[in-house]
Amino acid sequence: MNVHHLFADTGDRPVRYALSGAGGGFARTLLAQTRHLARLHPVALCDVDVARLREVCRELGYAEDELAVCPDAAAVTEATRAGRIALIADAGLLGAAEWDILVEATGSPAHGYAMAREALLSGRHVAMVSKEVDSVAGLHLAELAQERGLVYTTADGDQPANLIGLVTWAETLGLEIVAIGKSTEYDLVLDPEAGTVTQLDTTVPAPGLAGLLQLGEDIRATLEARAEAVAALPTGATADYCEMAVVANATGFRPDTEALHYPVARVAELADVYAPREDGGVLHRPGAVDVFTALRLPGEASFAGGVFVVVRTHDPETWRTLAAKGHVVSRDGRHAAVYLPYHLMGVETPLSLLSAVLHHRPSGGTDPRGVAVLAGRAERDLPAGSPLTTVGHHHDVTGVRAVLLGDEDAPPDVAPLYLAGNARLRRDVAQGALLTLDDIEDYDTGLRAAWEAGRAARPAEPRPAARLSERRS
Repeated sequence: MNVHHLFADTGDRPVRYALSGAGGGFARTLLAQTRHLARLHPVALCDVDVARLREVCRELGYAEDELAVCPDAAAVTEATRAGRIALIADAGLLGAAEWDILVEATGSPAHGYAMAREALLSGRHVAMVSKEVDSVAGLHLAELAQERGLVYTTADGDQPANLIGLVTWAETLGLEIVAIGKSTEYDLVLDPEAGTVTQLDTTVPAPGLAGLLQLGEDIRATLEARAEAVAALPTGATADYCEMAVVANATGFRPDTEALHYPVARVAELADVYAPREDGGVLHRPGAVDVFTALRLPGEASFAGGVFVVVRTHDPETWRTLAAKGHVVSRDGRHAAVYLPYHLMGVETPLSLLSAVLHHRPSGGTDPRGVAVLAGRAERDLPAGSPLTTVGHHHDVTGVRAVLLGDEDAPPDVAPLYLAGNARLRRDVAQGALLTLDDIEDYDTGLRAAWEAGRAARPAEPRPAARLSERRS
């Protein structure tokens, strides 16, 4: 991405932001980077634990006289007009300060949606970090922003925005994309001598995996054997499905299977793995969004947090030249993978804030549509009255397995996962059944209204692969 335009012809105007979920990990990385950017000013920081938030700010080098804990709107107005940063526990006080863009990072679907909606209604832009909010209300918020001449955008530094930007880059160049995706949050690190594999802080025996480091002639057979070798480790984080729902709606690429493929693959294999089945890969159809688990050896660079696109090569000589320069090209030369092996969280988010406020552009230049639904299937028989509690780092919903449905596979009454999360079942749901809107009660009615309005206003458009085929003919 060429970032020079972010600072061109904008005078000395600073960009002022409000931040919700300001005590969280993502927020900390943004606040830390803000210290190095004279053009970016935090104005109001909102978190339920204001004491902890104040401590974080002090740890990052913000001086005591820069910070003001504000219990009411008058205190917020007074503090911010004096150039201090307002620290607040009540999101309703955000509007008492003057700022340009809200960075929403609570991870709470209902609260995050309410704050983003209020920001747009009051004429401010929104950079959405909370993928949980986006997966339910993103289409409606994008429509609301467009109606008001504002920007609603994913935030650079998280995998959705990074992948959306990579797709936009590839499409601008006229590359024919076959698949797009990301890696899981944690690599699989194989120790061939010990015969073990480690994922984060869990190590399990995997004596056969060392013999599977090469794909072999039968790619899918090798992938199946790898999956069996690491079956003791979990696969399929709810957060992955949520992020890919956001990406699907932003790009038009759909899941190839509702569970996603999750192949255990090395980075150099991506162009072979994400080829159509007739070429030996895993794809039933082109135009897919997916997630893989990166397999590497100790000491090799991590791909955790990385994103990729796989494209058709067309001119063999061009891609033979690029392969010789180290680019990832499939063994048959028909496909190539282009990737970014990182995401830098809030360290990159200033790009989104500057672009939205100074140039009225969202990250990736997207126009989201209702292409995919993050939904849930019951993991066991669930009786009426069961609470559907959202828990853990990955915001799993108890008793429910996340799935990603393409619009053509999603029933009209399907319940989005994070509308169901923290709701209650109003009737029995059998194991394996999709949760529907009629199955749940005690949910946030504003969030449901946003879900329905967004799907109605921004229905799915034709698949990217179909558009490419039409162009070639």
